[in-house]
Amino acid sequence: MMAVTGLSTAALADKHQKNKNFDRNAAIAGGAVALYGLHSHNTLLTVGGIAGAAYAGKKYEDERKAQARNHRRYHRHHRIHRNY
Repeated sequence: MMAVTGLSTAALADKHQKNKNFDRNAAIAGGAVALYGLHSHNTLLTVGGIAGAAYAGKKYEDERKAQARNHRRYHRHHRIHRNY
């Protein structure tokens, strides 16, 4: 049972880390699009880039919080159920 719990926790942490990295990179890309829009005086690119960066930033924060929540849950379980 311990191996299954460990594997599922590791897979879940890996999923959250990958999603978090993707969302962070998407937010950076959105910011770059917004800067390019400002530089080229293109309002559509500016607004779209800002909106994309804000959305990806929100998703990044949600993934970060979910990853921390799972980390706490994992350690709470193993703190209570130690094998001596």
